[in-house]
Formats: sequence, structure tokens, C-alpha cells
Amino acid sequence: MIEKTIDEVFAAGGCLGSLSVREIDGPGRLSVAGGELAVAASTFKIAIGLEFFCQAAQGDLDPAERVAVSPAQASPGGQGLCITEDPVEISLRDTARLMLTISDNTATDVLIRRVGIGRVRARLAGLGLTGFHLPGTIRHELDSAARAAGFAGWEAMAERVRDARSPQEGEAMWRRVLASPGMRPGRISSATADDLAALLRAVWRDEAGPAEACSNLRRMMGQQRLTRKIAAGFGPHVLVVSKSGTVPGGVSNDAGVVAFPDGRRYRVYSKCTGLQPGGEANL
Repeated sequence: MIEKTIDEVFAAGGCLGSLSVREIDGPGRLSVAGGELAVAASTFKIAIGLEFFCQAAQGDLDPAERVAVSPAQASPGGQGLCITEDPVEISLRDTARLMLTISDNTATDVLIRRVGIGRVRARLAGLGLTGFHLPGTIRHELDSAARAAGFAGWEAMAERVRDARSPQEGEAMWRRVLASPGMRPGRISSATADDLAALLRAVWRDEAGPAEACSNLRRMMGQQRLTRKIAAGFGPHVLVVSKSGTVPGGVSNDAGVVAFPDGRRYRVYSKCTGLQPGGEANL
């Protein structure tokens, strides 16, 4: 069976995995552990983007509205607004672009505060997608995970790692956070592969919200240029639009739509969780 082969591929790569594939315009589907709640990493940002564009289409916010973001507001992350040294003024629309194209965590938190995490949850529930767990901002999640690992917070943990006497000592502290209860599914942003794939199907069929909102989300997701995950399996004539998600040393995800030249379209969600020493941590 194909499911057994896929399980063997995950095992050969040294990870636990889930996969959900479904035709966008037909009944075909494949699910391997697709109903299991798993750490979503940055793939949950698709849901934030959907809510942002829906509120814009409904007139609840102006996507051209300018917001000021100072370095003091930065969330942990290695790109975009996470690493600026001076205050930045940017539109909400371009904040969404940073979130969806380079996975900017600070941009994501700006949008979560603006659209409201409660409204994100309500939209997903209205679509029948109950396999999501979205506790709030990324800064809140990472602070909670660090505290669960015995640190005062994320910044305190990061400072300890920077001041470690050796790379091995710093790696051990990071592994402590990865293995902490705060990084388990249901504590940090999580979703099932089936529901994330179903969300993509709804967006591509203009069923997740106003058609304008779905179109804008598809267009902006298409500006991500990461090609080492789902897109790596296809040639140049196949269009892949996706949103990746990674927890270094722990999780590697990708969620997207694969469109073939003959018109066939599939939504795909793939999740791979790295095994920790001893095989104990399931992130």
C-alpha cells in the first residue's frame, strides 16, 4: 500500500511524519497520520493571512493602513522586522507579505494583534476545521516554551545559549526547549495535516471567505520562493504555491498547492518531526 511506503520513507529519513493530499477539483485523497495533531510551525500563518484578507475584503480594516514597529516589539526570528535596529513604518498589506513570503515572526504578531486571534479561530471553526490549536502570538508561545524548559523566558534562554561555553552546551539548552511540554502539539500552534490541507482547498476554491480575499491570499503565497520542500519534487512546468514552516532541529513542514499543466490541482500538507535522542520527543 502507498501509505506503508510513505511511512517507510519518513522512517528512512529519521523522522515521524504525516501527509495529506487531496484533489482540489475532484474526490481523490490520501492521508497518512493526517488526523493527528502536530506542531504547525509557520504553516499556521496561512490562517492568519486568510483572516487578514477577509477583514480587508469586508471593510473591517484598510490593508494600506500604516503601522510603526520598533525593535523593542520584535518577536524571536532571524529575518525581516525581527532583526531591524531602527523603527520601521510599513503597511498592513506589506506586513502580511513579510509573514507569508519570508515567514517574519514579528510581522505575524503585528497581524495577530490587529485581526484578533479569536476571529481567526472563529473563521476556522465556521469552515468546520476543528483540528487547529492557535494560542496567540509567537512571542507568547516561545516565552511559554522557554519557561516550561526552566528558563525565565525566551530572551533569557537565548542569552544563555549565546554565552554557552561550547556549541555543544548551547545545543543542549536548545534541545531542552524542544523537548519541553511547551513545544508539544496542543501547547504551541498546532494543526492536523488533513485540516491544513482542507483549508488550502477552500482557499483555492474561493470557499474560505470572500473571493477577493482568497485571491489575494493565493497571490501573496505565490511570492514565496522556497523550493527545497514540496516544490523540490516537481519540474519547472509544475506550479507549486506553498507556505513552509520549520522549528530548527525539530520540525520541517510545508503546505501548498501543486498545479499540473493539464489542469489537475492538488493541495498538499507534509509534516516531518525530527526524532530526539532516545526517540522521546514528539514535537
